[in-house]
Amino acid sequence: MRIPTTLRTGVLSAAAVLGLTGVTAHAEPALPTVVLVHGAFADATSWDGVATKLRADGYRVVVPDNPLRGPANDAAAIERTLNELSGPIVLVGHSYGGTVITNVSDPKVTALVYIAGFAPTPGEPALLEINPVQFPGSRLLPPALSVKVADGGLDAYVDPAYFHEVFAQDVSDATAADMITHQRSLALTANLEPSGPAAWSNTPSWYLVSSQDQVIPPASQRYMAQRMHAHTSEITASHASLVSQPLAVADVIEQAARG
Repeated sequence: MRIPTTLRTGVLSAAAVLGLTGVTAHAEPALPTVVLVHGAFADATSWDGVATKLRADGYRVVVPDNPLRGPANDAAAIERTLNELSGPIVLVGHSYGGTVITNVSDPKVTALVYIAGFAPTPGEPALLEINPVQFPGSRLLPPALSVKVADGGLDAYVDPAYFHEVFAQDVSDATAADMITHQRSLALTANLEPSGPAAWSNTPSWYLVSSQDQVIPPASQRYMAQRMHAHTSEITASHASLVSQPLAVADVIEQAARG
């Protein structure tokens, strides 16, 4: 019996799709989920520009709340978020958020990204990385750094009168004003708490140095990046590079996602 040409073509096409002709179709691997951890004196909105770019490029982005109470407490909070996710994760931390991701333990994390972030060694308090003897230049000192009573203890915050010039000198006045309204204070003891086992010791890491940073001196950032053998790049930006240059920050995160 002669099979009509149109039917024969359809059968062959279906066979190719099913792999019956010996040709196997390989699906593209799913992109990792990107989890963005904000630092002190900020909240999740500081990642808005970066998250928008990543989502436009096809990434699932999660921006959890960072309690800002201390590395152990805050890492546990982020781990609870990661427990709800499946598949590979790129974990990103800005500023104090770097201390937090350093203390996170989750086998799904395939890459760590530090954006002008602390990256302490085990037993090291983050405050050592801005000590003025070894790493001069931080302006995160009184009167810019102020203290208030909060949650039964003392919290540190950046005095609004100094926030723009110290924390984010390369954003507009309007943007700085908005950042001030979203500022969240940090437990005064958080940067004094010894860090736990360092996640970067067994996880590929990337570090984006802010060369005009007046919070964590650039020399300190380079030192931390070097000792963790991170893939390191620099940007001419303030401490708030994620706000002033979100596209450049997103690009580094995507490099980490690609491995």
